Amino acid sequence: MERVSVAADTEVRLKPGWALLGPAFVAAIAYVDPGNVAANVSAGAKFGFLLVWVIVAANVMAGLVQYLSAKLGLVTGRSLPEVIGAHSRRPVRIAYWLQAELVAMATDLAEVVGGAIALNLIFGLPLLLGGLITGVVSMALLLIGDRRGPRVFEQVTSGLLIIIAIGFLASLVVSPPEPVDVAAGLLPRFDGTESVLLATAILGATVMPHAVYLHSGLARDRHGQPEPGAARRRLLRVTRWDVGLAMLVAGTLNLAMLVVAANNLRGLDGAGSIEGAHAAVGNTLGPTVALFFAIGLLASGLASTSVGAYAGAMIMQGLLRVSVPLLWRRLITLGPALAILALRVEPTRALVISQVVLSFGIPFALVPLIRVTGDQALMGADANRPLTSALGWAITVVIGALNVALIYLTLR
Repeated sequence: MERVSVAADTEVRLKPGWALLGPAFVAAIAYVDPGNVAANVSAGAKFGFLLVWVIVAANVMAGLVQYLSAKLGLVTGRSLPEVIGAHSRRPVRIAYWLQAELVAMATDLAEVVGGAIALNLIFGLPLLLGGLITGVVSMALLLIGDRRGPRVFEQVTSGLLIIIAIGFLASLVVSPPEPVDVAAGLLPRFDGTESVLLATAILGATVMPHAVYLHSGLARDRHGQPEPGAARRRLLRVTRWDVGLAMLVAGTLNLAMLVVAANNLRGLDGAGSIEGAHAAVGNTLGPTVALFFAIGLLASGLASTSVGAYAGAMIMQGLLRVSVPLLWRRLITLGPALAILALRVEPTRALVISQVVLSFGIPFALVPLIRVTGDQALMGADANRPLTSALGWAITVVIGALNVALIYLTLR
């Protein structure tokens, strides 16, 4: 460990700040997955600019959460699942893993189904075949990262993030909204049960539980565990920039999805589904823009399912203390998604519901994260300040309140 720390300190001191960026952009892939597309497009098509404030608030929350996760990995040299596993008895670790595994399956469902929809839109492939292709390609991306190291994986996923950005921003460039309409959506409010459902889905698709678990391991694997002092302070400062820039990109893309739907698709029949949105974009903005939309969706599915499987392996290893081959790990979470496609469940609705499931998994990631990053015995001088912990607990309460409201309104 001492040699790892010395190497980490040397890297931090010698490399320019921009060369240390990267882990947050891998985690940010989770924030622009097909679940986000489904939730944002549905929200814009059904309620216009009403839920713009949810996207803005969710990305601000995500920025704080992701920084705390990265800080935990850098300071302790352990991922969040490893810290939870080290401080929990076996029954608790197993229970935690089961809920995390459910979240991972919901994540993979969104990403594989999204990739299948994209392949259907571009090439006319059956959804089940498209889901299989998405799973195979994501496995190839995982093997690249496993054999070539985290930096190469970062470069590949960042390249896909650029494709995603081009795909979803093209519509916004062709048909920009009125700024006053977007600004009106910054006023927090709802309009019935469905708007609460979509707000919870947007939140679940933005503050992703598996990204919270993953970022701690990504930062540790990339930078090691630098010793306390100037090198660690610099790395934490660069990490804040890393997270800020990554969340700015992800937030802009999420906002673009909702705004495009609100501006061009509101009130159109079927525009609340991804397929309907694609058709509506083609009719209103032209086939080229629609093709960009589909390519962005495909890149989103391929990149995010790779990141999700990576997170699942890290969660399993940290909580169960077992290492499962990537192929088996891929098959475990791929099964439910392929079953949904085989049963011909309406894919966009399945995507939105999967994001609601993710929202229920967020507190299980946030509560231990805030507790351990505020623990001075574990974090030393880098423990959270009282205001930081207070903001973290407030985020947890807000998400919990949304989930409770969703249950109440749905049952009523």
